[in-house]
Order: sequence, then structure tokens, then C-alpha cells
Amino acid sequence: MKIKIINCSNHPLPHYETIASAGMDLRANISEPVTLAPLARAIIKTGLFIELPIGFEAQVRPRSGLAAKKGVTVLNAPGTVDADYRGEIGVILVNLSNVEFVIEAGERIAQLVIAKHERAEWIEVDELTETQRGEGGFGSTGVK
Repeated sequence: MKIKIINCSNHPLPHYETIASAGMDLRANISEPVTLAPLARAIIKTGLFIELPIGFEAQVRPRSGLAAKKGVTVLNAPGTVDADYRGEIGVILVNLSNVEFVIEAGERIAQLVIAKHERAEWIEVDELTETQRGEGGFGSTGVK
């Protein structure tokens, strides 16, 4: 799939690191380092603008290493970039650790996954088909 992109950053275009990678890393496009205090959040711009075909979205997801090692993640994960959005891609980062985290220019801060989606059409009914699970949710099937 070919996707139109404008790169206003000083960094290379996002790319797949391996042949089997689902996501491409997004880099911070900032003029000076940004310090995230514990529990603080910030929108970090990427300098990227894309034009997706209708029926696709770009999902902004956390980088597992950044989350596991530093406690920094994408707050609204996954964030959605809709096909009709033409603004700059921003990443809402949150520092869930108990120490400050400094974001440097060009640092890989999130990943972008391109995903196909369907549009739903609601059909109002009086009742739903019964299942074994029924209304059980939020851990009702157990943990083991």
C-alpha cells in the first residue's frame, strides 16, 4: 500500500525495522528536549502529515521498550489517525514512572500501525443472542 506523506521533520521517514514488523517508529520532532515529570503528559509532535485511504486508520501505539524500561507510554493507546485528518501527527506521552523522563529530538517515542477497518451499521433489536458468557465482563472468565 502506498500512503502520501509530508515530512517536515529533520528525521527519516518511519520505516519497518524488520520484514515482520507491524509498526513503524515515530520520532520526536522538537526543537529542544522536553522533560516529563512523574505522571505528567505532553503532546509530542512528529513533523509528519499523512493522507490515508478511506477504510484505513493509523494507530499510534506505545513502544514496548520505552514502557517497560522507562514507564513512558502513549496515554490514549492506541491513538487513531483518521483517513480524513490532515494535521500533524502528535503523540500523547505520559510518564508513569516516579522519575523525570527527558525526550530528545529524534528519539523514537511511539509506533505507527496502519490498519484496515470496517464501518458499522446499527440494527436496533429488542434482545441479543444468548451466549455462555452472557453479561459477564471485567475479569468474569478468570485469570487462569
